[in-house]
Amino acid sequence: MSRFVDTMVATAQAGGTQRGMVTGEPSAPVRRTWRDVHERARHLAGGLAGDGFEPGGAVAVLAAAPELIAPTVQGVWLAGGSVTMLHQPTPRTDLAHWAADTLQVLQMIGSDLVLLGEPFGQLAPVLEENGIQYRTIETLLDSEPIAEPVPTAEDALALLQLTSGSTAEPKAVRITHGNLYSNISAMARRSELDPASDVMVSWLPTFHDMGMVGFLTVPMTFGVELVKVTPVEFLSSPLLWPDLISRYGGTITAAPNFAYAVVGRRLARVDDGDAYDLSTLRIALNGAEPIDEAAVAAFTDAGGWFGMPAECVFPAYGLAEATLAVSFAPLSTGLTVDVVEAGPLEAENRAVAVPEGDERRGTEQVRGFAVLGRPLDGIEAQIVGDGGTVLGEREVGEIRLRGEAITPGYLTVDGPVETQDSEGWFATGDIGYLVDGQIVICGRSKDVIILGGRNVYPTDVERAAGEVDGVRAGNAVAVRIDAGTRRERFAVVLESKAAGDEAEETRIVKEVTARVRDAVDARPYAVVVLPTGSLPKTPSGKVQRAATAEQYRDRMDAGA
Repeated sequence: MSRFVDTMVATAQAGGTQRGMVTGEPSAPVRRTWRDVHERARHLAGGLAGDGFEPGGAVAVLAAAPELIAPTVQGVWLAGGSVTMLHQPTPRTDLAHWAADTLQVLQMIGSDLVLLGEPFGQLAPVLEENGIQYRTIETLLDSEPIAEPVPTAEDALALLQLTSGSTAEPKAVRITHGNLYSNISAMARRSELDPASDVMVSWLPTFHDMGMVGFLTVPMTFGVELVKVTPVEFLSSPLLWPDLISRYGGTITAAPNFAYAVVGRRLARVDDGDAYDLSTLRIALNGAEPIDEAAVAAFTDAGGWFGMPAECVFPAYGLAEATLAVSFAPLSTGLTVDVVEAGPLEAENRAVAVPEGDERRGTEQVRGFAVLGRPLDGIEAQIVGDGGTVLGEREVGEIRLRGEAITPGYLTVDGPVETQDSEGWFATGDIGYLVDGQIVICGRSKDVIILGGRNVYPTDVERAAGEVDGVRAGNAVAVRIDAGTRRERFAVVLESKAAGDEAEETRIVKEVTARVRDAVDARPYAVVVLPTGSLPKTPSGKVQRAATAEQYRDRMDAGA
């Protein structure tokens, strides 16, 4: 039996008071112990076995309700299979295209079975029309339980994590039982996870690695209390998140930067200092997208009114190819920003520190990046330049990773693809540098804008644009135009509730142009203002720069 499954089963079978999972907030909360979840998982595993499921097979899951997902994924693991969480259709999704994409994913992972659960039960006819076999999770939970977990090797696949790219060209990261156990154990140690006292609160989607691995698999494996709601519930009522932390005494939570920005603004408008109690929060992990110092400051300032310690902010670096987490900042230190000179960074790929008290701080002559901590146990990181030369401290290049948690490769529509070189290194495509062994991320290599020999990072452009009144937080995108040519330029595409108001659009374009020019000493080729919900995003909610450039090319040319 793999160490991962052994630990999960031992947690479920432990005697005494059991920790568990609360679902159904805010309307109909239900709490089940991890033993209850395990018993339901045994029934689902028995149902799979009764249907002739072969150990080692891949199972696709389409569900959003956490109370169904938890026993489903554990049941698949007990049956010796791997889990793939399918991309979920939204109200705006073309179901015919979604079904075609789903068929392609199933063929890629070698599966012909979808386990279907709420709120997607109404998609059963769509699956049938497209020849996709399915079983409802509720039906499988009524099966006879499996007697014993199927023995599983460390190198057997546990997760096939679909990447955040276009679903038209799917790719799945292969995560083994050994990868998973190494990473979740390292996260538990570095965060000083205490099953006896910690309470994890999350609204993160389970089709994303942070939601699936960090805020379902970790608590289920180690027996930590979990309060789990869906992204829809958070987005419809962002203050539900601090409310749950308050009512359940949450100690650990996580989200991308945009969510902290949204909640920080909402909390700042609450006059009653007793409305929430955030004093129990010791870890508020910030990851999955660039960390904005201003957004973090707004969140901690607002949270402080409700007793939240500012040092709970917990910057992190992660990616699916490392199972989840690569590095964590030191506990109880909050956000540390490395301030460097803009000139050497952009022209020479050197991160020259600007000391405290230097008059250049706070001007456009500097850039600031979050310090994301040292690699977790079992992971090595190095920075390499052109040609693979290993670089030194504060030299900027591509980040490479090696270790127990690093995926052996991808599954693609054209077959398996290895991710590691002959020495086991994985090239992340992230650009950054090391400071005292801690990782700092500047951006993605494919997104860096090259202007006259300068490397302009899109996050600097987007941060400047986001400071303009009327621009939706986290919804400004800098995109490259004529990339790799002498004519390379960039545009800013953003969302605003004022879209359609000609006077307001003109003001926003003018102010964004000026703010960006001041920030990066370069004028955008165009600024395009779109209505809310227009920017193309990944299934996990990240804005897609390349897709934005393609989709709005005509608008950018017209606005130039």
